[in-house]
Amino acid sequence: MKQLNVYLNFDGNCSEAMKFYQKSLKADLKIMPFSEMPAGHCPPGAKDRVMHARLEKGNAILMASDTMPGQAFKTGNNFAVSIDCETKKEVDEFSNALKEGGVVMMPNQDMFWGAYFGMVTDKFGINWMFNCELEKK
Repeated sequence: MKQLNVYLNFDGNCSEAMKFYQKSLKADLKIMPFSEMPAGHCPPGAKDRVMHARLEKGNAILMASDTMPGQAFKTGNNFAVSIDCETKKEVDEFSNALKEGGVVMMPNQDMFWGAYFGMVTDKFGINWMFNCELEKK
């Protein structure tokens, strides 16, 4: 395991929140809206929402995104633990262990941003995200 981070979810105001945190914490911010997805992959009604935001200052990282339009959202329960894994095998091992008694939210798979990624909600209701950057070809 390389790193463990908190991943926040918002209901359409991720960009506003992350820009506020950027200013408040004097950190660097990168935002990728859903509109930057490959053609035909942007979910309906999501083009102005944030697919992924990353705030960095030194070794500290805070990540976030907006939920899909119409997806259930509850303030206070809008986070996940994100694990930056070293290998695909590690992604599979961690997600398989944590899905016991839980629910697979997104099966582990190669993603268009160049990573192997998956999501699980464990039996205690905690959301987990697993990401392994793939070698650039």
